[in-house]
Amino acid sequence: MTRQERIFEFVIEKTKDISDTELQSKKALTTSEVAEALDIARPNVSKELNDLVRDGKLSKITGRPVRYCRAMSDTVAPVIGKTQPLVTETHFRSAKEQQIINEQKPISKNLHSDIFEGMIGSSESMHNQVEQAKAALLYPPRGLNTLIIGPTGSGKTYFANAMFEFAQKKHLLNDSEQLVTFNCADYAHNPELLMSHLFGYTKGAFTGANDEQDGLIQEADGGMLFLDEVHRLPPEGQEMIFYFMDHGTYSKLGETAKTHHANVRLVCATTEDPESSLLQTFVRRIPITIQLPSFNKRSPEERIELLKSLLTIEANRTHKQITLTEDVVQALLGSVTYGNVGQLKSNIQLVCAKGFLNNIDSADEITITSDDLPQNIKDGLLHLASDRHELGTISKLLQPYMTIKGDDSQSVATINHNDSYELPYNLYEIIGDKATMLREEGLDQENINNFITTDINLHLKSFYRDDTTQNDAETKLAEIVDQDIIDFTKDIQEKIQTKLDYQFRDNFIYAMSLHISSFIKRIQSGKPMRMMGNDLVAMVKDYPKELDVAQNIKAKLEERYGMPIPESESYYLAVLLISLKMAPSSGTVGIVVAAHGGSTASSMVQVVSQLLSDNSVQAYDMPLDMNPKTAYAGIVECVKKADQGKGVLLLVDMGSLSTFAPKIISETQIPVRAIDMVTTAMVLEATRKASFIDSDLNAIYSELREFHGYSLVASYEKETDKTPVTDANNLVLTGKPNAVIVICSTGEGTAKRIKNLLDQLLVQNLIEDIKVFPISIVNMEASIAEIRQNYTVVATTGVMNPEIGVPYMPLQTLLQGGGEKFVHELEDSSEGLWLADAKNTKLSKDVCRQYLSQYFVFINPDKFTNILWNYVNYLSENKSVKFSETFKISLIMHIAGAVERTLTNDPIEAADEDLKDITHPDWLNLVQEADINYLEKVQIKLNQSEEFYIYKLLETWQEKNDIILNDKIAK
Repeated sequence: MTRQERIFEFVIEKTKDISDTELQSKKALTTSEVAEALDIARPNVSKELNDLVRDGKLSKITGRPVRYCRAMSDTVAPVIGKTQPLVTETHFRSAKEQQIINEQKPISKNLHSDIFEGMIGSSESMHNQVEQAKAALLYPPRGLNTLIIGPTGSGKTYFANAMFEFAQKKHLLNDSEQLVTFNCADYAHNPELLMSHLFGYTKGAFTGANDEQDGLIQEADGGMLFLDEVHRLPPEGQEMIFYFMDHGTYSKLGETAKTHHANVRLVCATTEDPESSLLQTFVRRIPITIQLPSFNKRSPEERIELLKSLLTIEANRTHKQITLTEDVVQALLGSVTYGNVGQLKSNIQLVCAKGFLNNIDSADEITITSDDLPQNIKDGLLHLASDRHELGTISKLLQPYMTIKGDDSQSVATINHNDSYELPYNLYEIIGDKATMLREEGLDQENINNFITTDINLHLKSFYRDDTTQNDAETKLAEIVDQDIIDFTKDIQEKIQTKLDYQFRDNFIYAMSLHISSFIKRIQSGKPMRMMGNDLVAMVKDYPKELDVAQNIKAKLEERYGMPIPESESYYLAVLLISLKMAPSSGTVGIVVAAHGGSTASSMVQVVSQLLSDNSVQAYDMPLDMNPKTAYAGIVECVKKADQGKGVLLLVDMGSLSTFAPKIISETQIPVRAIDMVTTAMVLEATRKASFIDSDLNAIYSELREFHGYSLVASYEKETDKTPVTDANNLVLTGKPNAVIVICSTGEGTAKRIKNLLDQLLVQNLIEDIKVFPISIVNMEASIAEIRQNYTVVATTGVMNPEIGVPYMPLQTLLQGGGEKFVHELEDSSEGLWLADAKNTKLSKDVCRQYLSQYFVFINPDKFTNILWNYVNYLSENKSVKFSETFKISLIMHIAGAVERTLTNDPIEAADEDLKDITHPDWLNLVQEADINYLEKVQIKLNQSEEFYIYKLLETWQEKNDIILNDKIAK
């Protein structure tokens, strides 16, 4: 029996013998009652109940809470069923149902006879705009063509939909007509295709035109056509449109005579100044121009009402009331910096989704406090506080708490299929289903939240700025990138789009050209290529089409430039393709450019803005006579504006400015990395790297240190003095970068966890240019020798001391909080060994449980502490040896890693020749016995390779102790 069938039978059984009158008097069932009785997650129950109502199998009774029962007669007024008018059901349908309804027309809570009466600001900031719209629609005989102007996210699509509904209610259009919408930006790079969509085409008009096809103008005959981003219409398209406006006739692509007639009301929209972006002959034929205000130009009262309206949509979707603290409301209002109502809507969706997750066990309410806000939205408080008058006015209008209910008296904003800020699915149902699945897998709430928060961020990456400026951009690109690379990028773009079946963002040419130029320059200069980490491979594995295309690009580049290109570049190219398709996440690395001179920094940033369509880079120009304190204060403000949660890269022209970084970190707690000798090419490269979906401040900083421009001509650095010097952190510089080696039996599980821990500590302590290498004890000496060819090893840590003459910290000490000490020892260049610290904390089951809880996700520490403790004791007792506490915790952590890899179906595989290298078979036999006695009893079966690496750890310990014992005997 399916979940829906169980719910249906339960509701029928409980309500079949109750009269209609009794059902209306709260005898029907609530969602929570059904969920509790059947032990099904409430969001899943809500979804199935609404599907059953839509199918006419059950009835829904309005009120708080909403109730469900057997199908009732159609005459019962407050009941919602299949035959009820759609508008009655508006506020109590599932989100999916509601979206289907709203795609047809805008809705209003108060059901105004005039859609404009329910529009927020219709009597204030939007009063003139509403009157203009009405005049344009009512003007005889068939209205006036209209141009709506407004910044991104200001509501142009919403306003056009409202105009369409007004025209229908006034019987200016037939009820059967639909609003036909076309975004001219979708085909801006292919004018022929754009024109064919608008006007239609004849058979044979172009390659692939196998049949005659009507266009959108014909489809809109008798109705309304909305042309969004009309400034992207090519001049010949504008000419054809204004001819159609004059005469009502047009020709299809491939025709010469204007033989087709249509009666269409035309509404256009643009974010640009029409005087500079449209033909004057086109503008003159549009008598009504409506200018929409930006979000921050509206009154505080209107902004709060818009916030409530958007929150009401989310309350309807979740079937829960939403309560926000005053500072959350202020943060949301202040978070709107460039995207207007659209950005506010995206931010509200993000906050409500996370609030829903955090309150998933609450049946009726979502409570959101400032602790639930991501950093970029939390910064809205600072943005709002920068204008004290504005903050004071808004504060007077707010209460300590704002509570929004699904049937609140606020009007509900329009939802339509053209809304680019509207998710095409119910995100709350996805969250509920996934949380239930993860809970059934045994995960606790904290880990469930971590998993699903990642999903939420991915789902809500749809909002980004796209205000590209094309003026002379390609000419400027050719100044820093070889024209042949630009031509190559142009050649492959359409083929890639065809193969992947999606469009790229407008900055494809620039981003791809810069990327290709950068790695070709790196190959020609003989610098080492970037390593391909497991995280990169795992991410790209989810995009096989992009990887296949990237490998084709790599092959074409090898053929074109006659040089071998490492396989790792295929993965980085795939990441670039993914990034150019997907919206950039809100949390990218921020960039600030600071330089002396009246416009030095801003000029470099302007070039980036035009080439990469990125306006997030902050510029700070410093006249030569500027006071250093003033300069510092100005740069701090730029850093705060640029920070999106992943730190800020400070690019400066003189080394003295780079000394600001530590002070800025101390004052703002924002991670900052500074690089001097900034150039325009460096700013471009930094911005390009920061736009990647996996951008990381430390990685970008390290790669930019090696960046020397985009020119194809290889540059050769002069030989420098080889005498060792000391850097600011007292680390010896031998001409090679520094490295720390982390040792575990496989080089995978435990070693990589330690690597991640040390990477974080190095970043937090501002220690740069130290690379952490995880290695296996298998072939350990060869691995260390290979690393030493290119790096200076300054310290080691892990399950054993390789004894190579550098400081060593045992794993146990590191896990007990010794990581900070380890890093400080690196700073002080201490040569002392840190083995003594291993004795500071007595190893116990409680300590073991703490380690398992802290470093593993899929292992239940309460369950496995005893199992692993007994496993290790079994090994020592049966071999009649005593493990040191340092080795014991190392062994426990390694076995735990093997268990987790087995649980996640990701075991390590050893080479066949390694598996044959068994010198102490008694240890291997004991490991296999311990597996049977302890792990297989809880349904965990380690593979041969995992058992081998446990054996290898024991063998290495045995050999080391034999050497120590022999030394003692010899003495």
